[in-house]
Amino acid sequence: MARTDPPYVGTETELVWAFLDHCRETLVLKTDGLDAAQLDTPLPPSTMTLGGMLSHMAFVEDWWFSVRLHGNEPEAPFAGVDWESDWDWDWHTAVDRSPDELRGMLAAAVTRSRERVAGMDLSAVAATTTRAGDPFMLRWIVLHMIEEYARHNGHADLLRESINGVTGD
Repeated sequence: MARTDPPYVGTETELVWAFLDHCRETLVLKTDGLDAAQLDTPLPPSTMTLGGMLSHMAFVEDWWFSVRLHGNEPEAPFAGVDWESDWDWDWHTAVDRSPDELRGMLAAAVTRSRERVAGMDLSAVAATTTRAGDPFMLRWIVLHMIEEYARHNGHADLLRESINGVTGD
């Protein structure tokens, strides 16, 4: 799996989208070649798995770029989930999905995210507000997504190394 490094020179818009794509590609790279059992392997005492991470990031893509940015309802498989019963449903149900399905969920979510922001300015204001009722911009969402991927990519490094010793960028 190839990963594109962000450019050293560009506009703010070019750079933030390039860094988000780099982070997205990093997670895919960290899970490349792993089977179902490996994707469901935690690193105790945490219950976090790479399969759960793929599912979680698919949810997070849809949550921020669809539900929060545009005010849409959640899409399958996240529509109708009783999140109050299981706040980590996206993590816990990954074990029931094949590696191809998990990777496909994330790829489809990223594609939908790209379609939903095509042509939008980073200063665009989201259709929803913060818990305090304050507006926020697409710029905030993109920066948050970079942070979300970066944090989980650090987890992915540790998980992947514990599974088969593979390390690297």
